[in-house]
Amino acid sequence: MAEVIFDHVTRIYPGNDKPSVDDLNLDIKDGEFLVLVGPSGCGKSTTLRMLAGLEEVNKGRILIGGKDVTTMQPKDRDIAMVFQNYALYPHMTVADNMGFALKIAGTPKEEIRKRVEKAAEILDLTEFLDRKPKALSGGQRQRVAMGRAIVREPKVFLMDEPLSNLDAKLRVQTRTQIAALQRQLGVTTLYVTHDQTEALTMGDRIAVIKLGILQQVGAPTELYDRPANVFVAGFIGSPSMNINTHPVVNGKAQIGADTMELPKEALDKLTPEDNNEIIVGFRPEDASLAGPDDTNAFSLKVVNVEDLGSDGYIYGNIITDDSVAAEQVSMMSDQNKLTTIRVNPRVLPKVGDIVKIKVNPAKMHLFAPSTELRIN
Repeated sequence: MAEVIFDHVTRIYPGNDKPSVDDLNLDIKDGEFLVLVGPSGCGKSTTLRMLAGLEEVNKGRILIGGKDVTTMQPKDRDIAMVFQNYALYPHMTVADNMGFALKIAGTPKEEIRKRVEKAAEILDLTEFLDRKPKALSGGQRQRVAMGRAIVREPKVFLMDEPLSNLDAKLRVQTRTQIAALQRQLGVTTLYVTHDQTEALTMGDRIAVIKLGILQQVGAPTELYDRPANVFVAGFIGSPSMNINTHPVVNGKAQIGADTMELPKEALDKLTPEDNNEIIVGFRPEDASLAGPDDTNAFSLKVVNVEDLGSDGYIYGNIITDDSVAAEQVSMMSDQNKLTTIRVNPRVLPKVGDIVKIKVNPAKMHLFAPSTELRIN
């Protein structure tokens, strides 16, 4: 097992002047399952490939178990990688696919068979060892790719979006298996995905990256409850957080024709660059329907409703002076920039209704417009 350290690591591809990964400092603890998450093109896979030795490091260094591997060949790094597209040999059986790397390394046949059978037992693949990949389902092929990594008994597992080719139900099932398997084996794992639900359910810690720059690292609950900036707030959570910019009037946020009280310690952190505005974020489950006379609530015109049985969601536009708020006010939310509220499905308003919404003040997320950094 081994600790992995990215020490001020930068990667600039030839022909680019902007780094794809910029001054990355990240410490993956021994035996930890760390999920690297971010939108497409943010530098996740580049980070993984630098650790694997498949991409050159332009600045900084990478350490595995205290050993500098920055210029070391991939085969000497003692890592095993699971790819998005399985990368199995079609002419080989499952057992031969899983043991191929050991065979190339000159491991005795008995040892290979023992390790393959042990991995097959862990992955529930024992009955498929003599089949070829074409006779397997997508989920079984992904487990074979996992088995090939497990038999190597590496210091570090690298997984590059291994579930993206599976259907939704199988994805949920397989992510549970991978998380349980990693805890059973205790191998340091770096798992790359753009799916934040995977990140929240699988990782011991999550690292969020945007345009090659690390935004925040922490436990899933930490990123969900205390996002460091607007990007992390909008990226983590499904449905995503409601995030809007509002004017500050007499110490309150002006939301349409209504006002909402703001904590003084947050207002004190606003600067002249913020133009007397504040970014207010709240999650759909942290707001509720209010009575018509409730103060500290704002009006919402319902545009769409969803009854999911266990939950209900309303989507709407904030009302300004008896008209609907301009669309550009909303920065980030689901369903085409509409404000999303989770409600009891038994009391769903109708489309076209105007409802009052109150937000739990303890669960508000406030950010400075000039920096987009958290201020409460």
